[in-house]
Amino acid sequence: MTIYTKRIYEAVSEKDGKRILVDRLWPRGIKKENAHIDVWLKEITPSNDLRKWYHQDIEHRWDEFRLKYKAELEQHQVYLEQLRQWAQQGPMTLLTAAKNEDHNHLTVLIEVLNPPLRA
Repeated sequence: MTIYTKRIYEAVSEKDGKRILVDRLWPRGIKKENAHIDVWLKEITPSNDLRKWYHQDIEHRWDEFRLKYKAELEQHQVYLEQLRQWAQQGPMTLLTAAKNEDHNHLTVLIEVLNPPLRA
């Protein structure tokens, strides 16, 4: 099982496998016909309130954001299981428009899915 993460603005690669956009809002500057996504899974993203709260002070709210987002993910077991199934079927890339590659919701999502899966 291999799960990659990358920004949607990066070039599409054959190794991406199934491409899943995991953002609540459609990324700026990307046309849907050019996105090359298989699934837009906005239901599993942080809630609007959590997202807005976190973006007010990303630098100081990371640890608390992680805990709150993990709590939200507990309510989305069906989607988590679907992601795990897709990951078992072959490579999968979770896409986001987030600029900070180390402190974004995909990092937390990977932790919840299964830490050893990160590629």
